[in-house]
Amino acid sequence: MRDGFVKVAAATLNTKVADVEHNKWEIFRLIDETIENGAKIVVFPELCITGYTCGDLFSQDILLSQSAKALEEIAAYTTGKDGLFFVGLPYVVCNKLYNVAAAVCDGEVIGMVTKTFLPNYSEFYEMRQFQPGPKKADWIPYGEEEIPFGPQILFACEELPNLVVSAEVCEDVWSPVPPSIQAALAGATIVVNCSASDETVGKDAYRKQLISGQSARLIAGYVYANAGDGESTTDVVFGGHNIIAENGSILSESERFMNQTIYSEIDVDRIVSERRKNTTFQMEEDLDRFIRVPFSIKVEDTKLTRTFEKLPFVPENESLRNRCCEESLMIQAMGLKKRLNHTNCKSAVVGISGGLDSTLALLVTAKAFDLQGIDRSCIEAVTMPCFGTTDRTYQNACVLTKKLGATLHEVNIQDAVRVHFRDIGHSEEKHDVTYENAQARERTQVLMDIANQTGGMVIGTGDMSELALGWATYNGDHMSMYGVNSSVPKTLVRHLVQYCADTCEDKELQEVLVDILDTPVSPELLPPKDGEIAQKTEDLVGPYELHDFFLYYLLRFSYEPSKIYRIARYAFEGEYDDATIYKWLYTFCRRFFIQQFKRSCLPDGPKVGTVALSPRGDWRMPSDACSEVWLRDLEKVNPECV
Repeated sequence: MRDGFVKVAAATLNTKVADVEHNKWEIFRLIDETIENGAKIVVFPELCITGYTCGDLFSQDILLSQSAKALEEIAAYTTGKDGLFFVGLPYVVCNKLYNVAAAVCDGEVIGMVTKTFLPNYSEFYEMRQFQPGPKKADWIPYGEEEIPFGPQILFACEELPNLVVSAEVCEDVWSPVPPSIQAALAGATIVVNCSASDETVGKDAYRKQLISGQSARLIAGYVYANAGDGESTTDVVFGGHNIIAENGSILSESERFMNQTIYSEIDVDRIVSERRKNTTFQMEEDLDRFIRVPFSIKVEDTKLTRTFEKLPFVPENESLRNRCCEESLMIQAMGLKKRLNHTNCKSAVVGISGGLDSTLALLVTAKAFDLQGIDRSCIEAVTMPCFGTTDRTYQNACVLTKKLGATLHEVNIQDAVRVHFRDIGHSEEKHDVTYENAQARERTQVLMDIANQTGGMVIGTGDMSELALGWATYNGDHMSMYGVNSSVPKTLVRHLVQYCADTCEDKELQEVLVDILDTPVSPELLPPKDGEIAQKTEDLVGPYELHDFFLYYLLRFSYEPSKIYRIARYAFEGEYDDATIYKWLYTFCRRFFIQQFKRSCLPDGPKVGTVALSPRGDWRMPSDACSEVWLRDLEKVNPECV
């Protein structure tokens, strides 16, 4: 449960219809199994103590009394067992029969949540046996105590304030206004559903969308446990389709037609953080109508089984990735198209180096010109060789420009930079930050002046990963008139260029794009060694795949550095050792704060994904904010790596 991760389970038992004793022992077995696997919240199917398909047997007193007795025994069985368990059963209150999900913890039944919406259509006829739950929860006698009964019950963990659980039963989530909506607005971060949803062709896909969508709408975790093999097949078949979702993402899903128990870890801290940022998530004002029931569980380290994508900005699925690439390119191009149209510019100036970022900027500019109906020859592609330029990147820049139909300009800046060194008294042999930045600033000046000559605008090439790290020369490549790559992380830049290579019909263009992709990332500001690139960015600042991972979880979910370190170790296991991950995460946190001043004056540029660093939009951070809190948080988990 450290870092907000709560292990949950959805368990389908091997049911025997109306055999309460058998079902009870199956529940015992699964309680032990789920506890052994570290689950803290365990959900069983609807009416699992009796079986869902008892039909008119629910009118038999002997079945109901045996079911009630079994619940007492199940509660007793949980004594000393660390978890909150939800089991379904028929239960009589005031001579009326209700379909309930009973919450059990450490030997006690601590509440019964009633089913609100009873299906009475097609193959369902629950209103024949059951009453809809009351409008409001109340207290009923249970043994020598009283317990809450009805809807609007919240089970709140005393040790983990962000863990608040509510329950609904099967059809409730299929209704137009599920009870979980109000429960989430009242503070529930995890919704559980004891269900018995039969299988028909295609229903599983709809069910999955339903649960995923509900978790997204509520910004919540959702644990759905479904009845399976063992229920009566007189008229229908149950497939045991269990689902665990979190804010729209499916964390775990069982195979159908197999009675399985599935597990995952729901991040309740992330849920609360998302709700806090989302101003449309308006908390319930009338909290008095909710009964809040405390429960207690041990706070332990949770072994994580859920996966964390190494490249969170890049979809793993090829089809989704291609769609993402096409949309990203279109958003970038449409942003530039609007700016060109608004400013009445008929030309665009792009500094082309033969590297990934400038390649993407040129590709986007070409697409924008096509959309605007302007001939690509009006794109001024400027190559500016200097001390660090290699033949490989130079040739790639020239060929790329030619194949895209832009106009190539070559401005060798060596003499201008040497004059500048003479003017400021700097030795050309001193390869320091002044040596590097003087070249970057000279290039920007050239681009700005050519833009003035042609009545155009300078298109920025820097990507979001560079901006996050401050890996840009202030008033150099940091500056432009419109930054088409400003919200595109480096890991996505690579895939966008790859997508263009894969989809273009020109073989020569494809070949040059592939070679650009194979070229090491470098600003080329230091002289080559034996004709090869001497300055490799990732050797200096760290792997971009790590930095993009850090950036995503810091900004998108507000994870603290210690938590990012923990999940990065899972995500990159076998690729980077702990010390390497720690080193570059420490570097990221330090640089992210001290380089904010560069981001505070960024040029305009289109937002592409869910994370962006625009000072006018997504990220408004003071330039003199201190990083100490974040660095100290990281140091406490692995201080020997500092």
